[in-house]
Amino acid sequence: MTDKDFMNLAMQMARSTKGQTSPNPVVGAVVVKNGRVAGMGAHLRAGTEHAEVHALNMAGSDAEGASIYVTLEPCSHYGKTPPCVDLIIEKKVKRAVVATLDPNPQVAGRGVEKLKKAGIEVTVGVEKETADWLNRHFFHYIQTGLPYVTLKSAASLDGKTATNKGESQWITGLAARQNGHVLRHQHDAILVGIGTVLKDDPSLTVRVPEEGIHPVRVVLDHQLNMPPAAKMLRDNKSPVWIICSNKADMDKKKELEKAGAEVLPLSSRINVMDVLQLLGRRKVLSVYVEGGAAVHGSFLEAGAFQEIVCYIAPKLIGGRTAPTVIGGSGFESMADVSELHIVSLEQLGEDIKVVAVPKTKE
Repeated sequence: MTDKDFMNLAMQMARSTKGQTSPNPVVGAVVVKNGRVAGMGAHLRAGTEHAEVHALNMAGSDAEGASIYVTLEPCSHYGKTPPCVDLIIEKKVKRAVVATLDPNPQVAGRGVEKLKKAGIEVTVGVEKETADWLNRHFFHYIQTGLPYVTLKSAASLDGKTATNKGESQWITGLAARQNGHVLRHQHDAILVGIGTVLKDDPSLTVRVPEEGIHPVRVVLDHQLNMPPAAKMLRDNKSPVWIICSNKADMDKKKELEKAGAEVLPLSSRINVMDVLQLLGRRKVLSVYVEGGAAVHGSFLEAGAFQEIVCYIAPKLIGGRTAPTVIGGSGFESMADVSELHIVSLEQLGEDIKVVAVPKTKE
C-alpha cells in the first residue's frame, strides 16, 4: 500500500466524525508499522483526545519506528489537551505524513517544524486537496472569522421550488431529503427567513436514522413576526436565535424570549454581512441556509456564500408566478453574475445533487 492508501484510510476516519467536532476540525490518524496498520483514530468531539492520541495508544509499542498518517498538521500548543507533536516524539515515531498544514495561528507549521527538529522524517501534502475540502468550514472560519455559508435548494428541473399556489411538499424524493438532513448535522447553524417559518412552521432539526447533532436555528425576522407558539420554540432540541431590527417591538422581543428564543437586534435593516459577523463572534463555524428565494437572493447579491447544494428533481412545474430558487433584484449584466465551479454530481434516487463553489477571480 502507498502513502495515498494509508492517508485515504485516515480520511475515512476523519470523515466519519464530520458534524460533531466543532469548533475543532475533523482529523483522522493511522499508525503503520512494517506495512500493516497498527493503530487508527479520529477526533470525536471538542475537548477530547485528538486523533493522533487514539491511534498511538492503539499501536502501543508498535508506534516506535512506525509511520503516522494524519489528515491535519498535529497541534503543537496546549489547549484543552496536550500537544500531539509531543506524544509523537515521545512514542519515537520514525516518520510523519501530513495531508495539509493547519491555518490556525497557534499551529501554522509549528507542529511540522517541531517534528523535524526532533529528527522525525516529515512528508507534507499527501492528498492535500481532499484534506482541505474536508475541513473547509474550519479553514474558512479560522482565516476570516466568519462562518462558511452553504446555500441549499430543492427544485424542479425548471428551477421552481413550489407551485404557483405555494405547494412544495415534496419536490424531491426521500433519498435527497435524507441527504439534506445529513448536511444539517454537518453545520453549526441552519438559517431561514421569517417567511419560511410562517409558511411551513418547520422544526429545522436533524432527522436521520441515528439522531444527529441539531444545529442552532437562526431566523431572520426584521419585525419580530415569529409566533411564540412556533414548533421550533417548543421542542428544546437546540437554541433558536432570532435576528431582528433594532427598531422591532420590544414587547414582542420579551414575549419570544419568554417562549425560549434568544432575540438578537442588529441595525435598523438586517444586512447579510452583519448577520455573519454576529454568528462568527458566537463561534458559529458554518451556516446552512435553507431560506426561500428572498433570503437566497440576499446572500447571492452580497457574494456571501462559499458553497451551493442543489437537489434537482426530474419534474416540470412551470408557471410564471411559481417561486424560484433565488429571488431579489438579480444582476443586470452577465459580467456581474456569480460564476460557479461544479465540485460534484450525484444521483440520489431519481434526483440529482449538484455541489458547486464560486469560481476564484483571477
